[in-house]
Amino acid sequence: MTSFGSDNMQFSHYPQFYSRVGFAHHYRPLTGEELTIVLNRHWHKLGLELDPDDFIDAQAVAAVARIIGGNFRLLQRLFAQIHRILKINELHTITADVVETARSTLVIGAT
Repeated sequence: MTSFGSDNMQFSHYPQFYSRVGFAHHYRPLTGEELTIVLNRHWHKLGLELDPDDFIDAQAVAAVARIIGGNFRLLQRLFAQIHRILKINELHTITADVVETARSTLVIGAT
């Protein structure tokens, strides 16, 4: 039996596996400061302004932070759904309810 961790293992010898796994990269969780920067960019992409002093924005940010747990990829997926929900419902504010609704559409593994 071949160990997938061995140095001489080459994915190309297993075409079905190789076509699905090109490489794996482990990202460290986003820090609070990094999350703030990324969230500002996501709000701007949606044509919105993130105001951390605004109660509604602060609640939405807290909901996002709780859901993603610093996971950058999950943040990307969550904001794709937030954008969809805002558009479908003709909303112009990201609220904690919008964030929770977006989360409910995602399949998120156990952490």
